[in-house]
Amino acid sequence: MAATLNALIIPVTAFQQNCTVLFDSETKHGVVVDPGGDVDHIREALDKNGITVDAIWLTHGHIDHAGGAMDLKEALGVEIIGPHKDDKMLLDGLEAQARMFGLDDKVRNVTPDRWLEEGETVSFAGHEFEVLHCPGHAPGHVVFYNRTAGFAHVGDVLFRGSIGRTDLPGGDHATLIASIKTKLFPLGDNIGFICGHGPGGQIGEERKTNPFLT
Repeated sequence: MAATLNALIIPVTAFQQNCTVLFDSETKHGVVVDPGGDVDHIREALDKNGITVDAIWLTHGHIDHAGGAMDLKEALGVEIIGPHKDDKMLLDGLEAQARMFGLDDKVRNVTPDRWLEEGETVSFAGHEFEVLHCPGHAPGHVVFYNRTAGFAHVGDVLFRGSIGRTDLPGGDHATLIASIKTKLFPLGDNIGFICGHGPGGQIGEERKTNPFLT
């Protein structure tokens, strides 16, 4: 990553989802990517590290990534940006999803302040990220790519040694593989990534060794 671009990973909920705070180490301004829940825990980490949040970014609309977004939005007074509008149905159904999983009533449906499209950019503290629409795990899944730092937040599209599930509503295996091969691989082998669960990695390593892709 570029010298002043940093990432703080906060695993949240029983799903152990990587809620990620991307921030500038000099200004201490940043964004929260995918606040899936445990909002008090996220806020404690922000306070402890002295980070001012400018926005919430969502990669996609699954409950483990978006379940705490509305509560965090109201607590911090910031906008929710993303994902792509094809995930509207998922975000509109979060409360029903929570009941299905027997989760608490803190989960709320999410209405983003801004949907994202392929080719748009989002930024904070001078760090610009390109938006890549990468469906397959979820119809409206987006990836945030910082060209300067050689880094991407790929959500649940790609994992170290694995790929996102495609057996959930809106998932499609062939579409996901196409997203990885046509959107992520061309970024280059040396691009590092943070993903939605577990350790991150490098695009080139996954291209060569990931059993789902070789």
